[in-house]
Amino acid sequence: MQLCLMIEGQEGVTWPQWLALARACEEHAIPTLFRSDHLLPLEGHEERGALDAWTTLAALAAATTTLRLGTMVSPATFRHPSLLAKAVTTADHVSGGRVELGLGAGWHEREHAALGIPFPPTGERVQMLAEQLEIVHGHWRHGPFSFEGAHYRLQDLDACPKPVQRPHPPLIMGGNAGPRAAALAARFADEYNTVFATPGEVRERRGRIVAACERAGREPIPFSVMTMVLVGRDRAELHDRARRLAERRGDAGADPERWLAAQPEGWIAGTTEEVAQRLRAVGQAGAERVMCQHLLHDDLDAVALLGREVAPLL
Repeated sequence: MQLCLMIEGQEGVTWPQWLALARACEEHAIPTLFRSDHLLPLEGHEERGALDAWTTLAALAAATTTLRLGTMVSPATFRHPSLLAKAVTTADHVSGGRVELGLGAGWHEREHAALGIPFPPTGERVQMLAEQLEIVHGHWRHGPFSFEGAHYRLQDLDACPKPVQRPHPPLIMGGNAGPRAAALAARFADEYNTVFATPGEVRERRGRIVAACERAGREPIPFSVMTMVLVGRDRAELHDRARRLAERRGDAGADPERWLAAQPEGWIAGTTEEVAQRLRAVGQAGAERVMCQHLLHDDLDAVALLGREVAPLL
């Protein structure tokens, strides 16, 4: 199993902090850095800054040499698919072929209302996602491409340049592997990701993706999990991180052990050995990599701990 870092960029992550996180990943053998693609904070602290996802990733691509970079995930509502495909291709060229695109339907209504971005009903957003998946692939293929759908229309496009990665940058879809999402993933995705899942949920959701791939006449695509990972070398270090995280989330003064026990079941928290054991269980259930959500984004020691002490135990 591979460990990646996942940063909630909308929660006040500054450019110097992005640079420090990327360099820590390269230094401590974490192969991929993912970031969320949101325009406003999700936890109510709207004073926290949110740098644009693809602009940030292109800049990080120029500042790194080996680190892979991607979104987890970009909402279909934010960008016209032609602009999204061009942004990903640009970052792919800047990085020399080190980017991955996570693409989803979008869900956070508040940021759409605040920034004046239309937020259609769920069914329409899924339809937009389906069209965007086809259009992004069309941008990346050789030869002219035309498309006419309910939301987008393209005529005789042969977008240049093509991405560095061939046949194209990896495209990741995410969700709970419902019937329509699974069918879209089997047709268009190179990986399927689910969030905050227990081993049992990983096994069940991966099974639906495998079945959808079989129906599409395709080999099963890789399956991954994005979840919160909080680790300490011992209980005291874990409790210190839990106190800081609780304070950041508005629970200052909470008892760290009780606070951790109250978090979602899919969260992974513990000492190095405990976290490795939980991650192994997720891997045995079918996940090939875990995007470790790191909410204390200025804590570079935790990044080193994941890369140098937890990952070798897997």
